[in-house]
Amino acid sequence: DHQRLRDWREAFVEALAAARAAGHGAAITAEGALLDPDGALGGAIPDGVYRCRIIKLGAKQPGLLDFVAYPAFRCRVDSGRRRHFAKLTGSQRPLGILFPDSELRQIFLGTLVLGDEQRALPYGVDETRNVAGFVERIGPARYRLVMPRPHFESKTDVMELVPE
Repeated sequence: DHQRLRDWREAFVEALAAARAAGHGAAITAEGALLDPDGALGGAIPDGVYRCRIIKLGAKQPGLLDFVAYPAFRCRVDSGRRRHFAKLTGSQRPLGILFPDSELRQIFLGTLVLGDEQRALPYGVDETRNVAGFVERIGPARYRLVMPRPHFESKTDVMELVPE
């Protein structure tokens, strides 16, 4: 995951190029800062419930789509002993911990809960379920979680987070 995080920008740019080459340039442009690798403004995401939607960019293998935008689901950020993030609904639900990184972003490390599973595997137990990314503010009350080189389907996943 250290490698994925270190090379996040390269993965993001590569995924955007694949999506543009597949004819999705207008959709990418319409998303503005959400799909701009340099769109981070700084500022930590506050606790709360969010509408979150995922855009998958760049097919991981032939036969998959280079651009898929899913409808919004519910997510939550909360603080306890640690800051947690959880996607609450949907068939692929990242869940994990937010760590401070810089003024621009927080690091997300977690796992992927699939389908009707009730519990998440602990981070590190199944490498294919590990999720790593950065949470960044990209506008007033607008955030994103950039997940470079996920293990399934795409080259980069970008989740938009807007307070409910």
